[in-house]
Amino acid sequence: MSLTERINNDIKEAMKAREKEKLEALRDIKAKLLLEATSGADGVTEAAENKIVLKLHKQRMESYEIFKQQGRNDLAEAELFQSKVIEAYLPKMMSEDEIRQAVREKIAAVGAAGPQDLPKVMGPIMGQLNGKADGKVISEIVKQELNK
Repeated sequence: MSLTERINNDIKEAMKAREKEKLEALRDIKAKLLLEATSGADGVTEAAENKIVLKLHKQRMESYEIFKQQGRNDLAEAELFQSKVIEAYLPKMMSEDEIRQAVREKIAAVGAAGPQDLPKVMGPIMGQLNGKADGKVISEIVKQELNK
């Protein structure tokens, strides 16, 4: 079952259960997937679906932090709830050890020797791990490995 089919089924279930907040998050995911599907591509690939869901989750978490800082707990709680709904559709993320292993392999493959070779490693590793790991974590691990 594709992500779009799962979302559609979950929207139906949320409508039956009258879960307004959950429905709002699900409809946002569906809208972004439909937008991607009609953007001229042959269809939405699994990688594109994962990227969309990751982006939506990240946006919700950033909004949550901003609302918390501004003392708007009502809005913060709504964003947190929606992010938890979206989390159910996130792809399985790589562990830090798996990321570190992939980074070490890429460093050896490109022949990077130190921090000055960061751009040589970051481009290929981000392409390889896109959608499987958080970019900030990848960046930190690459810097740590190159500084050894």
